[in-house]
Amino acid sequence: MFFGLPEKISGMKQEKELLRQFSSGGDLEILGRLYSGYMHLVYGICLKYLGNREEAKDAVMQIFEKLITDIPKQKIGNFRSWLYVVVKNYCLVQIRSRKAKHEKYDIWAAENAAFMENSFELHPVDTEEKDANELLADCIERLREEQKKCIIQFYYEDKCYLEISKNLGMEVKKIKSHLQNGKRNLKLCLEKKYETEKQKRG
Repeated sequence: MFFGLPEKISGMKQEKELLRQFSSGGDLEILGRLYSGYMHLVYGICLKYLGNREEAKDAVMQIFEKLITDIPKQKIGNFRSWLYVVVKNYCLVQIRSRKAKHEKYDIWAAENAAFMENSFELHPVDTEEKDANELLADCIERLREEQKKCIIQFYYEDKCYLEISKNLGMEVKKIKSHLQNGKRNLKLCLEKKYETEKQKRG
């Protein structure tokens, strides 16, 4: 098994009693006693799946917060086994989210690359010059602040319209407008940069 019984808990009966007490009263100190003996093991599983120490550390705390709401809703026979499933599922969700984020960005970057190549019939920028990603990053920095924030949160941080709306304190329709205008301005900026490159090439 992946977990050993924590030293602070002498047996399954005491563990179940802590679960019962927390479920009925929601005392975080009790949950902390229950979870503390597993934290290093939870970290080890998260590190194995996520492959990043900082992400694994964050996951340990996020899972603790998840337990606050999950435990009262569940009938848990064996906390050790149940927690392992929770940790594993959490990690798999993070991996899928990470993959989706990269796919969305790759599609967006490819669309911009296709636009530039079709518009100017250029070969990729020479390795001595800025690559496409650097040009794109530079153009993003030149956007208006609202457009830049929306572009970064939507494409780089994988936030949805509602999340961005909440983060920036804007209506969803304004978020969509900033994204649309931001993408248009990025294309104009990239067009200018690639036109400059074309002139340099003669």
